[in-house]
Amino acid sequence: METEKRNQIATEVLSNPRNQQEEVQALQDTLYVLGGKWKLPIINSICNGNKRFRDIERSIPGITTRMLSKELKEMTANQLIKRTVTAETPVIVEYTSTEYCRSFGDIILEMIRWGKSHRKRLKGSAD
Repeated sequence: METEKRNQIATEVLSNPRNQQEEVQALQDTLYVLGGKWKLPIINSICNGNKRFRDIERSIPGITTRMLSKELKEMTANQLIKRTVTAETPVIVEYTSTEYCRSFGDIILEMIRWGKSHRKRLKGSAD
């Protein structure tokens, strides 16, 4: 991120004078909602078009059925995803991202970019 842009965002987000307790609380709130091993991969899967439980499960290596079910319930409670049940035979359950979830899309993109850069950096230093 460019220094000028970073400074502009810091001015908008951080209080003056800085309130470390408020900043730590905001970080903890964010990590509570998005933290853990599975939430971001689940969001990524749903945003890539996987709406059905089994499709989401198959798209995330290593996640168990029980863990996916638990995470989907938590994410629904936190209004990150919407669960829609179609009363047909058979019953169809689909998960979609909410506008609230999409509001941190830029953060996720930045995390992906940073992660790719970090991996390259580590591979480069391992040589």
